[in-house]
Amino acid sequence: MTNKELLAAEKGTVRKDWAGKIRIALSYPNHYHVGMSNLGFHVIYRLLNDHKDVVCERVFLPEDNGATHGGPRSMESQRPLGDFDIIAFSISFENDYPNLLTLLTEGGIPRWSSERDTPHPLVIAGGVTAFLNPEPIAPFVDCFLVGEAEPILDLFLDVYRRHSDKQELLEALAVHVPGAYVPGLYDVAYNPDGTIAEFRPKSGVPAKVQRVAVEDLSYWDTSSIILTPHTTFRDTYLVEAGRGCHHGCRFCATGFVYRPPRFRPKGALENCLENGATRSNRIGMMAAAVLDVPYIEELCQKALHQGVQLSFSSLRADRLTPELLDIFRRSNLKTVTIAPDAGSERMRRVINKGINDQDLLRAADLLVGGGIPNLKLYFMVGLPTETMSDVEAIVALCKQVKHRFLKASRTTKRIGQITVSLNSFIPKPSTPFQWVPLEDVKILKAKIKHVKEGLRRVANVRVHSDVPRWAYIQALLARGDRRTAQLLAAAHENNGNWAKTLKASIINPDFYVYRERPLDEILPWDFIDHGINKAFLIEEYHKALREDTSAPCDVGRCKACGVCK
Repeated sequence: MTNKELLAAEKGTVRKDWAGKIRIALSYPNHYHVGMSNLGFHVIYRLLNDHKDVVCERVFLPEDNGATHGGPRSMESQRPLGDFDIIAFSISFENDYPNLLTLLTEGGIPRWSSERDTPHPLVIAGGVTAFLNPEPIAPFVDCFLVGEAEPILDLFLDVYRRHSDKQELLEALAVHVPGAYVPGLYDVAYNPDGTIAEFRPKSGVPAKVQRVAVEDLSYWDTSSIILTPHTTFRDTYLVEAGRGCHHGCRFCATGFVYRPPRFRPKGALENCLENGATRSNRIGMMAAAVLDVPYIEELCQKALHQGVQLSFSSLRADRLTPELLDIFRRSNLKTVTIAPDAGSERMRRVINKGINDQDLLRAADLLVGGGIPNLKLYFMVGLPTETMSDVEAIVALCKQVKHRFLKASRTTKRIGQITVSLNSFIPKPSTPFQWVPLEDVKILKAKIKHVKEGLRRVANVRVHSDVPRWAYIQALLARGDRRTAQLLAAAHENNGNWAKTLKASIINPDFYVYRERPLDEILPWDFIDHGINKAFLIEEYHKALREDTSAPCDVGRCKACGVCK
């Protein structure tokens, strides 16, 4: 569909006059249906347009992946990127980095920050990838906003209004705006072996960039701004119930970079649900661990009384109750997603998942008995210390779940579908596993093949998997330093042909992907201060190797990680 056709199908689009305004092109560097499924993107769009002197319009990749005549254009007014004062990228996944280059190039904007001068738009970026490791795209971006957008954007705009010279603006942002990271004001020196020797700020610039977080979610409305039938959620009004996660799974960046975990207060959530009920008959509750919200059942019951249907992000098996199953049934849910993440209890101790086989089998009983016919199970392969016995445990667990499905389905006289999703584990920055390498692609392929073969003849069980060679690229972009930008630029010149790019490169990508990092090495993302003591992450890594578990976050009372002072 064209931008005009998509715009016509939307409810809640902001349209503002351009005269005398700060003009911001907000881009989620992917296609429309992906970007508009991202709740954070909605929130930034509203926060920017709440300013009377700002007009913010959206830009996405063309749906056909081809170049557009005249370059990409904004949804609202069909203007090219060069007409805007600021291009703001919201990036959630490293795999979208190449799309940033595509949008800049097709928009007639020089890719490298050093090649852009005052007439060109200022290029900024935020999103969770900026929390984790912005370095692989640092040479393309003038300024990153590191942290949650709500407390940063007003300060950013205040400084922007006061400076017309680009260099003066960037220096002022780095000094006066918490979370503002200007790569051009930091130099990186390397050791002869390629590791980082020093990350050096220029005079007057903070040595560490402090990640910014919202202390009290009650002050901010994080819910859908625009409703459209052309996204994953199809006119579903999304509501953020909480931010972060207190379980501390060691592979998961969300549980660390969003510390401390916070729930939206009951009254604020009630208001969000009431507003949602006036706009749609479907509301999606979003959180890393949505069933941990203390008052979730009461809120859902109220929403159901208002005539809406509810959906939920991935659920923890150990939190399901008969009362919740009744809510699912009344919301006409047909599929529930649960993430065991690992097949064996040993591996779940390693990753600190906090659930056991009985939790999962009990969840299967409850779901089928509660009238939910379909189940999605998420697993990873390639986790630290994983053996083929642990991989075989994925097969065995899925067969046990299928057996429970069959048993429980005798009363309903209907058996649904079990969908198994297999993903390669990617070591993420700022987690206890940030030092470990990606497992060899050949081994990942063998593990995925083993699971698929083991479940191939099991009726009503489907297996989907990622492609390990793309996991390799994601690991490269997640763990790289500034030199990785050269690989991104080369891949762009090669029209996305990564095999050709890596073969011709003088940079060894295995250095970033397959190398186990010493605990005392300076990591590319160490300049970001999340408030977490590095010693805590190291101890969590050691506990993983010992197969020891850790208690969930006890916010305000536990001082172990350092975030709660």
